[in-house]
Amino acid sequence: MRQLPPLILLAALVVALAMWRQTPPTPQHAAAPEASSQVDHAGVASTLPAFLPPEARDTLRRIASGGPFAHAQDGAVFGNYEHRLPPQPRGYYHEYTVETPGARNRGARRIITGGTPPQVHYYTDDHYRSFRRFTVQP
Repeated sequence: MRQLPPLILLAALVVALAMWRQTPPTPQHAAAPEASSQVDHAGVASTLPAFLPPEARDTLRRIASGGPFAHAQDGAVFGNYEHRLPPQPRGYYHEYTVETPGARNRGARRIITGGTPPQVHYYTDDHYRSFRRFTVQP
């Protein structure tokens, strides 16, 4: 068997890597386990799904009370440009930062709400590559 020149092998590797990076992740917006009906004083369920970090509770309290928010982007319209959430008219989704301890910036964690007032909630910990739906009982 004839051996391929190293340059051809390198070119094939570069093409394969480029194709792999362009493959969009599988959407993850399946329903999560329901939250309990226990609610704290700010209207946030006291039992939330285990995949949410503890800092998400503070973000949900701020969403329920209308702020204040630590970041100017909180409450901004989330465009859903990658179409990883169910299609809705522009302005339906809004994004909020879930603080990451030790991060010098907003980090990658967000809660996305749908509707005004929020009717659906999604969590992403990888900067919008995947989402997990969860429920906040009123």
